[in-house]
Amino acid sequence: MSITLAHTCAVYDLIEVQEALDRSRGRSPELEAFYERMLETGADRFVTTPSSIDALDPLFEECPNFDEVLDDLARYLRLAHAGNKGFNVMPILLLGGPGVGKTHFAKRLARVMQTECELISMNALSAGFVITGSSASWRGAKCGKVAERLVRGKYANPVVVLDEVEKATGSSQSDPLAALYQLLEPETSKAFRDEFIDVDLDASRIFWVLTANSTEGIPAPLLNRMAVYEVPPPTPEQAAGIARRMVRGLVREMNLSGFDDALEDAVLDKLAPVSPRDLRKTLLDALGYAVADGRGHVTTADIRLRPMPSKGRIGF
Repeated sequence: MSITLAHTCAVYDLIEVQEALDRSRGRSPELEAFYERMLETGADRFVTTPSSIDALDPLFEECPNFDEVLDDLARYLRLAHAGNKGFNVMPILLLGGPGVGKTHFAKRLARVMQTECELISMNALSAGFVITGSSASWRGAKCGKVAERLVRGKYANPVVVLDEVEKATGSSQSDPLAALYQLLEPETSKAFRDEFIDVDLDASRIFWVLTANSTEGIPAPLLNRMAVYEVPPPTPEQAAGIARRMVRGLVREMNLSGFDDALEDAVLDKLAPVSPRDLRKTLLDALGYAVADGRGHVTTADIRLRPMPSKGRIGF
């Protein structure tokens, strides 16, 4: 898919970086090196916009249980084209049980937009340092994930995924969600300051995708900053379509010449309990069993379901 690199924008001020570098001389070699890299790479980053208003269509097929959020994103994409502006929408929160494909959807969205994706797991995160960085005066200090992506990446509008945000835990000294009050607001995020880097960063073009199993534990002021979507598990018909598309993709990916990628109804019925997150591995294993037995198609015997673990894994 072709992409329109609509424009470039500066994500920080080079004069401010030079002044910060001068102040840091002799204090922190790591900080000096970071400022020097900022000067070397320059401040301009790409802002991407899909070149076609139909760019999201493949996701309607690949992630059919995300039709509500995709309907809205498709409408915003049309607005971006009509107004010749960047594709930039408010942060979205994807609510749904483990395994419905929330993280996978966010990653695929980044690919459609031809931008970078930064995944930050919030599970049991006890401090905000991963997002905002730590003070350069501390031993082992470094910048946070947001600053790292904006400074070292190529794009001003990466997709930043905060996974399982409701599981972040705080303390009296640090609230891991505190930085989001600034970062999720377009006006205040234009002057985001990482604890490690004493320079304002423009984080206003970041495409924020938050995932959670429920809203419990997410403060109401944060919920008000996001568009919230309930993501249901795929229906049996949708799950069958996902399995068919995935096995076709795997047969092509593995270059299995002559292999019949059609799945019989009995196979699809056996795959029904498998979550979208685990489907790829289950089908990959099935292909392996079929090839090992010298067959050119998948049978129910090749679908070997594993017992559910006591605790769900993170991600898709």
